[in-house]
Amino acid sequence: MTKVALVRTRDRGAGVRQAIDLLESDPVHDKSVVLKPNFNSADPAPGSTHNDTLRSLVLALQQMGAKQVTLAERSGPGDSTRTVMEKKGIFNLAKELAFNVVNLEEVAPEGWSKIEPGDSHWSQGFHFPRIYLEAESIVQTCCLKTHAYGGHFTLSLKNAVGLVPLAGYPYMKELHSSPYQRQMIAEINTAYSPDLVVMDGVEAFVDGGPARGTRVDARVMLASADRVAIDAVGVAVLRLLGTTPEVSRGSIFEQDQIARAAELGLGVTSAKQIQLVTGDAESQTFAGEVRDILARS
Repeated sequence: MTKVALVRTRDRGAGVRQAIDLLESDPVHDKSVVLKPNFNSADPAPGSTHNDTLRSLVLALQQMGAKQVTLAERSGPGDSTRTVMEKKGIFNLAKELAFNVVNLEEVAPEGWSKIEPGDSHWSQGFHFPRIYLEAESIVQTCCLKTHAYGGHFTLSLKNAVGLVPLAGYPYMKELHSSPYQRQMIAEINTAYSPDLVVMDGVEAFVDGGPARGTRVDARVMLASADRVAIDAVGVAVLRLLGTTPEVSRGSIFEQDQIARAAELGLGVTSAKQIQLVTGDAESQTFAGEVRDILARS
């Protein structure tokens, strides 16, 4: 069994800490943490990571004993990573909270390594940032939303696409033109393994995405150490809210991203292995509805 913490809330700051506490684990104590947000663009959450979520997560990691926190990300297509970070006020937030920022778009070639998975739909493998390959601990925060350009949904597995460079080989063209796009998303995740994932579902896109879509007041914060499990729960929440035919169709564990990730050993392989943990009656009631959807799928 793997835990997925579920907190029913509109308060991102409190929700992040409550969800992490429910896991009863501290994977960052006395470690340098590399933090992956969702800065595909500077659009308001869930178009990108909400600054309240980021603030609460950084503070939580520091309180848990992290030696240092380094946010490392690249944005696009669209605005440059620096522009996105400036629009979102990330550099000022970093000064305030004393965390480091690495703009992956500005990292030199020696800061990347070529990943060539043995069993992959990537024709030439892909490059991946060394800061993640060499990290003592990795934490990821993602949003709850659909994806209008072939991914079907963009949760924790899809968030890893932001770690593949835009410069050099046209990886994004290969990804978005492939009939195996969703499997390729899962395959990127073989390059790294987060110790903690926090999914901000206070608001969700139930169609459209990743930057804009139909916004719904979902009022949920999730946390887990398992990308497959938290994405399966995220898909169940999207189904509960009413979402696209692509996300609603079939078994959750037959969704291409999830199925391929499970096949690659990146997490749980069935809904029966997921334990939803809550800390209050409202969250427990909502978790029961999510469990029903997971069970039916």
